[in-house]
Amino acid sequence: MKPSGHFFRGMKRFMAAALVVLAVPALAAAAMTVKMSYNGPPSLEDNAVHAFATTFKELVEKESGGGIVIDLYPNSQLGNEQQRMEQVMTGPMINVASFGGMETVFPEMFATNVPFMFESYAAAHEFFDNSSFMDKAGKELRSRTGIELLAVVEEGGFIAFTSKKPVRSPADFKGMKFRAMDASQVAMYEAFGASGTPIPWTEVYLALKTGVADGQMNPPTYIIIGSLYEVQDHLTLANVQYSDQFLLINGELLDSLPDSQRQVIRKAAHEANVKTRQFVESQVDERVKFLASKGMTVYTPTAEELAQFKELGSPSYIKWLSGQIDTAWIDHAMEDARKANEAVK
Repeated sequence: MKPSGHFFRGMKRFMAAALVVLAVPALAAAAMTVKMSYNGPPSLEDNAVHAFATTFKELVEKESGGGIVIDLYPNSQLGNEQQRMEQVMTGPMINVASFGGMETVFPEMFATNVPFMFESYAAAHEFFDNSSFMDKAGKELRSRTGIELLAVVEEGGFIAFTSKKPVRSPADFKGMKFRAMDASQVAMYEAFGASGTPIPWTEVYLALKTGVADGQMNPPTYIIIGSLYEVQDHLTLANVQYSDQFLLINGELLDSLPDSQRQVIRKAAHEANVKTRQFVESQVDERVKFLASKGMTVYTPTAEELAQFKELGSPSYIKWLSGQIDTAWIDHAMEDARKANEAVK
């Protein structure tokens, strides 16, 4: 018996429905989800790294046509700095690491953090975007760890000192106790005549409140995030160090992508970085005014006083770092920083 017209029409509807069902998993499979971890709260106004991550996610998902989905994990939800570095080395993920994360796998990056290294934001941008040091560092990081460095993210402007007593020059540090983030900061404080004690960020507020430490250093953004203005009376805008973190991606993951998607990720990293820099730098003055409104006395050192800070702080840091890495890395970074400062004048 020949099939009827109803049979053929029914088969067409069945096949059309089947094709739709098959197409849905196919489309779903085409999208890849990548985890992105970083420090700090999911606050666009207070956490520049979160602002960067949000912009990066939007750009990647838009430009990839939904082919790549970025899942954000702020507040170190996926682990501490060392754990997240291990994750990005061994699995398909993205991580924004501080120097605390870089320390165990690539301490040579500390050569970019010498106190008073950069004279302006523009000089820091020139160094991190275009220097031969950063080109060499990126290649060495990839060779040693399998991690690809995509961008150096500005996280809060230049670092300033806060203290219970006025600090206008290195002589004012004498006898005080300062919270240090790492051994390099301990060395710098000791060069100023103070003592430095490593204290985790989560304990800084209480340490300052109880007198375990008399002061600390951070960019204005973090002074506000940590409510340190409640337990510190003075803010010294000494522009100690450029405050940054590092956007990292698993190298095998990046290599596995089509060229078009690799370009999407690299372009998004650059554009999100430019936007974040503009945001951070536009907010610095307002953040300083906010801290002043909360009762902090704000002081900007003179050129002579800054020279005194640099004269003591830079050599102490370099001496410490020379015991950790090949000094050729330090020399290279310092020379490229000099060129960057000159290039933007």
